[in-house]
Amino acid sequence: MFQIGKTLVSEEIIDNDFVCNLTACKGACCVDGDAGAPLEDKETEILVDIYQKVKPFLRAEGIAVIEEEGAFVKGEDGEWETPLVNGSECAYVVFSDNGTAKCGLEDAYNAGATDWKKPVSCHMYPVRIREYTEFTAVNYHKWHICDPACSLGEELKVPVYKFLKEALIRKFGEQWYTELELAAAEHTK
Repeated sequence: MFQIGKTLVSEEIIDNDFVCNLTACKGACCVDGDAGAPLEDKETEILVDIYQKVKPFLRAEGIAVIEEEGAFVKGEDGEWETPLVNGSECAYVVFSDNGTAKCGLEDAYNAGATDWKKPVSCHMYPVRIREYTEFTAVNYHKWHICDPACSLGEELKVPVYKFLKEALIRKFGEQWYTELELAAAEHTK
């Protein structure tokens, strides 16, 4: 691990390669698992505020869960997360004609209906962050459903941190990312 400001960053985001391969995985990260997408406190307010604008982009099943449980829920770990349909897929998931899971929030953003792309935890995946009192941990989360993304990243020679440049800048800022690039160059010497 190395430190950038008040973050402790795992070398794994430099050492591992990753490029999402939706053709292979069909967006499984949005439908597999036993918890919704982690949400920051401010994101819960955003979800409530934009729900009516996003609703036309969602599936009936997702709308039903959101209207019954709310735009966000408290997970078993006590943290905020997106609600789930049938205890599996994110309530904000929509499916393309070929069955690939996509984000209804991102579809609304891409259509200009909102100015918020999606939860930062989704945008930054496979990086997961954990807030502590004195620092924020920035870690690589390895999940077997992303093996095709790891293979494609290796083939294209794209480290995790480069694949996630936009998302990492969104979360931590340009200066932080510049320092990450310097640390990566030093680490890979």
